[in-house]
Amino acid sequence: MSTAEEKKYKKFITIVSIVIPIAVAALFGIKIPNVEPLSFLPPIYASINGFTAVLLLASVVAIKNGKRKLHEQLNTTAIVCSALFLVMYVAYHMTSDSTKFGGEGIIKYVYFFILITHILLSIIIIPFVLITFMRARLGNFPEHKKIAKITFPLWLYVAVTGVVVYLMISPYYV
Repeated sequence: MSTAEEKKYKKFITIVSIVIPIAVAALFGIKIPNVEPLSFLPPIYASINGFTAVLLLASVVAIKNGKRKLHEQLNTTAIVCSALFLVMYVAYHMTSDSTKFGGEGIIKYVYFFILITHILLSIIIIPFVLITFMRARLGNFPEHKKIAKITFPLWLYVAVTGVVVYLMISPYYV
């Protein structure tokens, strides 16, 4: 049975999970004229992805050692980092042309596989992260733990592949 507070969270989660991917897709196609490209951002947001991965791993270690408050703080920080990443990513793409991957042969297929799975899972992970967070906030720890077992590896994959995509495409930035 859902509580009133849980219903409120679920409505928010549904809206955010739909609006963010649509907004990112829409903003991706908008270029701000007469603005200096924010070409310094990719290594910063790639580093934020790497830091998010470290936070997630530390969070699992914390909860396995019974440090619930630290676990909560690490995950909250990981959510903030993911939001910062998103803002910087959109800002970069609104001021800069997309970089084309220049690799050839099998590496090109590896790159596109990683990129496509990264993008798809970055969309899918939004409601998972928010539901996992909501269940912890509401003190529903059995359900939190159940979904966290799905959320953690997906979110970690998105964070790590964000760094891998950057490293693979970085030689081709103009």
